[in-house]
Formats: sequence, structure tokens, C-alpha cells
Amino acid sequence: MNSDSLTHDFWVSSGHVLLQRDEAGHLGVTDAYLKAFYARPEVLPPPEACASERALHARLMIAPGDSVTAGEINTLADPDARENWTLLIAFRDLLVASGTLEKAYLTLLKRGMSRTPPMFLNQMVHSILRNALDGEHDPFVLRAAEMFFRAQRLTIHDGALLLADEETVDGAKIDTHASPLVAMFGEQAVKDLDVMSEETAHGYFARSDAFDTVLDFGLDKPARAALGRVVEIWVAHLTGLDCQVRPRAVINDEAWRWFIGLDAEATHIGNRLWQGKPVSEVDQKRVVALYDMSFKPDQRLRPDIADKPVYLLLAMGEDRMVRIKPQNLIAGLPLKDHPSTEAH
Repeated sequence: MNSDSLTHDFWVSSGHVLLQRDEAGHLGVTDAYLKAFYARPEVLPPPEACASERALHARLMIAPGDSVTAGEINTLADPDARENWTLLIAFRDLLVASGTLEKAYLTLLKRGMSRTPPMFLNQMVHSILRNALDGEHDPFVLRAAEMFFRAQRLTIHDGALLLADEETVDGAKIDTHASPLVAMFGEQAVKDLDVMSEETAHGYFARSDAFDTVLDFGLDKPARAALGRVVEIWVAHLTGLDCQVRPRAVINDEAWRWFIGLDAEATHIGNRLWQGKPVSEVDQKRVVALYDMSFKPDQRLRPDIADKPVYLLLAMGEDRMVRIKPQNLIAGLPLKDHPSTEAH
């Protein structure tokens, strides 16, 4: 590893160093990666765990791929532990059977992700994006990519649309005078919480795993275009489709054919627009960003959509949280085999 790659390394917490990239550029699942899941605080047996649960955990830390039967899980004393281990082993088995994280993610997309804990999904996205963004030197693209696997809290201050990592803001417990940004987010101060700017962006690599930089997400700011670039990279990595994504101030297209909601709120708003139903002023104000997506010619695209823009909507919830669902970008593509005949 040369000095430049060390300087521009990022997201060690993604676990990418525990995975093996295959010839296709995808991340092969390893025992080391599985052990990292077993070692997560959420998975470690608590002090009051029964002997069976502690023994199961200890065995898997030695042999991560060992078979675990439903009968074995049913011997655990705590019903919550039984449910948690059932989900964990199902997820582990999917990873092992798939061979790569990318294939496992796409399999989950087809099966449905509702039974997979968000913690696992976010870790997968974190790792896959770290792989897809390998070699990326633009700090704004990397910081915007955090939005794919970490919820963001939005606030408006002096006309600036600011996004901060929810967990970082909520978890801060230091001197309230440490950062003037605290009052903006209505929380305690966050140590070294700074708005990323052209002048300070170079420092992102040294603190990328702290998730403590704030994005100015205004229309004309680098972060807005950077999120579009992340979408391009994500779609290309998982599908091979070549697309271009550009920020939009407004959408004036009476003949629009397709949209993708980047989150649940945006999907709800977009569906109402598509169905010709009124969108309340409150919902309109929840829209955070708009994009248009265009594709290079590809036989997999629906011919009636291929030369038309696909509009992307991003919105915040009532709690002013922005929670991107990256699976929507793949499930919502206008492919020939897509079951919907309407906007998505």
C-alpha cells in the first residue's frame, strides 16, 4: 500500500479489510467478516445470557460457518435471544450461500428485506459502498455516501440546509460550549462538529469513521451534486447500468413517466403526484432534493422509458430525519422485467 492510498483511506469501520475482492470486483465473504458480526455489541451475549447462548456464541467465534439448527436455537432460555439468533443465522447463511456481499444484497432485494435487521442491512451497504468507492478522492462524494447507511438530521440555519449524522448528534456528551452548531440541531454539543467546506474537506479522510462532519446540502453546493454521483456509482456497481444524475431545482414535466423515491416519505409524495392527488403544503416542504437520472442505451431498459428522464425525490420525515433507502434505487429502475407499468 503506497502513501497516497494511506492518505486517502476511509471507512475502516466498513470492514472492507476483512473481505476479499473477487475478479468481478465484488466482496467475497470471509470468516473474519462473519466474526466481526458476532463480535458486535448487539450480538454479544449479555451477562445474564444462559449457558447455551454463551456456548453457541463461543463456538461461532471459533468456527463462524458452523451449522446451527433451529433446535439448537430453541434451547436458548430467552425468547428474545431465540429470535435474534434466528435472524442472525439466517443472515449468516445467506452471506455464505451467496459468496459475495453484492449477490447477498441483491438476493435480499428480491426476497424482501423486512425480516433483515436494519443494522445488518446498513453494514452491508457500508461495506459495498466502500468497495464501489475505492479510490474516490472527493470528500464530498464520500460524505454524501454516508447518507446511504446512516440517518441524517436536517436543520435550516441562516438559509443553509444542513445535514448532520443522527447518531453522532444524539450521542454527544461534552461541554455544550464546544460547538456553535449544537443549538442548530437542538442537541448537546458535538465535539469537532464542523460544516464541510472546500477549505476543510481535505480533513475528511482523517476523521471519516467519526461521522462528525455536517453537510451544507443547498442546491448549488458540492454536496448536492455529490449525492447524485453516489447514486451513479451505486447503480453501476450493482447493476452495470451507466447513468447520469443531476440536481434539479424544480421539475416542470407534465409528461413525466417514472420516478424513484429515495426514502419512504419521498415515495409517498411521489405516488400522490403520479396518481394526480393533491400534495399538502406540509408534504411539499418535506422535499429535500430533486434529481433527474438519464441512462446510456441499454437493452435491459424499458423502451418507453429509456430515453426519458427518471426523477429522483428525497424527503425528510416529520421528525426532520432523512433516511435514504438505497434498495429503492435498484428496485425502482425502469427495467423491462419490472412488474409496474406506472411511475415507481
